Amino acid sequence: MTLIATPYFSGFDLAHDTYNAITTASNGKIYYVLCSESYEIGGQMYAYDPATDLTEWVADLTEICGEKNADAIPQGKSHVRFYESNGKLYFATHVGVYDMIDGMERLPVSAPAGKALYPGGHFISYDLATGQFENLALAPEGEGILTMTIDRERGHLYGITWPLGYFIHFDLNTQTLKTVGLVSAKGEAGIPGDDYRVLCRSMVVDPRDGTVYFSTSEGDIFTYHPNNESIQKLEGVDLRLDYFGKYDPTRPGSMGYNWRKIFWYAPEEVAYGIHGNSGYLFRFDPKIPKIELVERLTSEPSRKSGMFDQFSYGYLGFQPGPDNETIYYLTGGPIYINGKRLKGADEIAKGAAKGLENLHLVTFHIPTQTYKDHGPIFYPDGSRPTYVNSIAVGHDGSVYTLARFDHEGHEIQDLVKIPK
Repeated sequence: MTLIATPYFSGFDLAHDTYNAITTASNGKIYYVLCSESYEIGGQMYAYDPATDLTEWVADLTEICGEKNADAIPQGKSHVRFYESNGKLYFATHVGVYDMIDGMERLPVSAPAGKALYPGGHFISYDLATGQFENLALAPEGEGILTMTIDRERGHLYGITWPLGYFIHFDLNTQTLKTVGLVSAKGEAGIPGDDYRVLCRSMVVDPRDGTVYFSTSEGDIFTYHPNNESIQKLEGVDLRLDYFGKYDPTRPGSMGYNWRKIFWYAPEEVAYGIHGNSGYLFRFDPKIPKIELVERLTSEPSRKSGMFDQFSYGYLGFQPGPDNETIYYLTGGPIYINGKRLKGADEIAKGAAKGLENLHLVTFHIPTQTYKDHGPIFYPDGSRPTYVNSIAVGHDGSVYTLARFDHEGHEIQDLVKIPK
């Protein structure tokens, strides 16, 4: 069985890889960001309406951050989901251009003539009723905001910045931003083999008490509570599991022992997460505390081959669906030619694809523990969606993501709809 996906051109010729930044809102529309690697034009926010099958431009990220006339490196990306609360979508912005230093993507230390350096990422809100944006806060030290979550019950936003990895806390009630501290050595600004640490891409809040949890590449789990002054290591549990593989946390090219994506599952009062490289689904109970493996949630061909996915960080397209019981996961599957598996590179220096693979949609129904691989996904012309690291499930069960495809002779990344 195969699924045929429909690609949409939203109108942005510079559209580049977007991670996470697509979400279904309560009004049924699919909101997403198309990123930009340009020094002149920032990322763009769009909305797709399933009722009309039309996309519409919503905003320029640089403009909504109040930097239209700043003549600085623009707000090129958003790499976080939209979090809806009290009629507003909350999200964050990130830098879209890098300096390549010693083969590593670094925060720009130089800018084109006449331009200022990147001013830093912003927490932003978007009012679904009025269409108004509010610029809430600016990240410290000119850092982008890489990771974000929300505590809806108490009105707090949390973020991890890039590349150093500051944990930041914005209180929606008092409109104040607190920089708590670095989460893991020097983060992705560090020196490989020394103080380099890949940063966690997903955090989860326990809605019972407001504690937020994130992981590190060493496999430790840290916590923060707004009543505390600092982050704390959670004792008695870690992610250094043999089934996840073996990693050197000081080297780039993988997420190490970090969880890749995680969300809270209220019926069991636990979090469900996925480890990227191995594709293992796990339950995290913060009160015991305990990590329990549930299932290998990779595609059926991957399960049979025993191989990791080709994307070296694993996949971010992992989210509960509209029933809040079914996990939807967009993951990789090996390609076989004349019975032989198409092999990629053995090692890669950053988060990227080691080789070509198919894209599969996998679902897992939590109450019945039912796994299903719905098969590989192709475009109508037979080509494959690639560089897929996002997911949103529509109210009707259609699956949306952002993926690469050819548009008028050049490759872009844009909205893709996978039928129910």
